[in-house]
Amino acid sequence: MPGIPLRNGGPAARIAVIPGDGIGAEVTPQAVKVLRAATRPARRSIEFVEFDWGADKYLREGISLPSGAVEMLRDEFDAILFGALGDPRVPSNQHAADILLGLRFKLDLYINARPVELLHDRLTPLRDRTEKDIRLMVLRENTEGLYVGVGGFFKKGTPDEIAVQEDVNSRKGVERIIRYAFEYARQNGLKRVCMSDKSNAMTFAHDLWQRVFKEVRQEYANIESRHLYIDALAMEIVREPGQFDVIVTCNLFGDIISDLGAQLAGGLGLAPSANIHPGKTSLFEPVHGSAPNIAGKGIANPLGSVLTSAMMLEFLGWRSEAAALRTAVRAALRENCVTPDLGGSKRTAEMGDWLVAKSVEALTQQH
Repeated sequence: MPGIPLRNGGPAARIAVIPGDGIGAEVTPQAVKVLRAATRPARRSIEFVEFDWGADKYLREGISLPSGAVEMLRDEFDAILFGALGDPRVPSNQHAADILLGLRFKLDLYINARPVELLHDRLTPLRDRTEKDIRLMVLRENTEGLYVGVGGFFKKGTPDEIAVQEDVNSRKGVERIIRYAFEYARQNGLKRVCMSDKSNAMTFAHDLWQRVFKEVRQEYANIESRHLYIDALAMEIVREPGQFDVIVTCNLFGDIISDLGAQLAGGLGLAPSANIHPGKTSLFEPVHGSAPNIAGKGIANPLGSVLTSAMMLEFLGWRSEAAALRTAVRAALRENCVTPDLGGSKRTAEMGDWLVAKSVEALTQQH
């Protein structure tokens, strides 16, 4: 789905690559391979620098996100291409929290953009729905809410234990994500924005969302705006996904509703995402996890990573190349040239090679 804000728009880019754990280390090289091929015809200069941050480094050295890493990424790179984090050898997944949440918070990547787009009719579990019926954007506030880690335990491990988790919402944080949702709709010719909360139960935190939404919507009179409680939204997006263009919500609800949307569009293996601060270094990651149960078997699905790479190319201002990657993914689904999770027989590296050829072919046809 188009419309990701530009970082530079120039002919060159420097990309930090963090493959991470499990299948992240398998699909990310395929995405890089496709990116190299797709940017070559237009003589784009794209430099990839890989970092070994993940479970192996954490277990070997006790280091998750090295000192100075955030400043380096912010100052020396245009974007970050991420794989996946999670390893059964680290039951707490502390390294994953340190790296991924650390980068989201410390780089102030306040927009989590999750397109929900059906790329082939056969992939949706919804009866009689086609590609034209499932195409929307979920915009999740990405730096506040229940994910900030404010809380604690009292009398932990006893029968009287109490656990408290605070939901943090600032006026600045709420307003900028809501305003971005309207701007995204305006810039992409979309007509509908839906804000979702649970203000009937969360009468303080989400009263703020209500008040800000009512104020900001007045500046966008040409865009239809509505509110749904999150439980009603979950029902409605299953009943009739075609009624939504842009959904904006808080951190926790955005996490949940975007996964629901992904399932309607074919599953997490096809779900891309972007963690964005407009105009600044931003992070792009497929939504699927590290999948340790299939890691190392050579059958991981690289399509989510390639679609994520297309979002990154849009962010860089390279729209023709982004369109070529999406064309290649659609062709793979149409011709059933896919990995076993999608009903095909291709291996991960074979998929990468096939997507390289299709991306170059798509670029040639564009010109």
